[in-house]
Amino acid sequence: MATKGYTPLDLEWMQYALNLAARAREAGEVPVGAVLIKDNTVIGEGWNTPISGADPTAHAEIVAIRNAATNLNNYRLTGSTLYVTIEPCTMCIGAMIHGRIQRVVFGASEPRAGAVQSQLQLLDSAHYNHRIEWLGGVLAEPCSEIISAFFRDKRGG
Repeated sequence: MATKGYTPLDLEWMQYALNLAARAREAGEVPVGAVLIKDNTVIGEGWNTPISGADPTAHAEIVAIRNAATNLNNYRLTGSTLYVTIEPCTMCIGAMIHGRIQRVVFGASEPRAGAVQSQLQLLDSAHYNHRIEWLGGVLAEPCSEIISAFFRDKRGG
């Protein structure tokens, strides 16, 4: 279910995720960053590494979820919020549901493969055994710009 409005903490944590996206860009990866928060504390973080890691599942969200599960020594991440700079894909939504993440907050929409609101509305599907609250559009412009600039640079202008 979509939630309305964002808090100052949402802005702070999305900025943190943007800083992680910059690390992906520096590594030559598509600049997406994600941070998982519980009780206003970082429990996991990551950025896209599918190229450098030779792993098609190494999206920022998956890396952050794996990092959090390792840090907590628990595959259940109840009570946590995932901040990610771009709308998650189908794979990442599945991982969030299995990890029992409470809330996802994303920056820019992903018109081609977004699975929250753009192409699919998976988090609004009633058939899953776990529901995740979501909020999109937090710092959408800088989240969109970092990816647009990356692909402009790749194309040479």
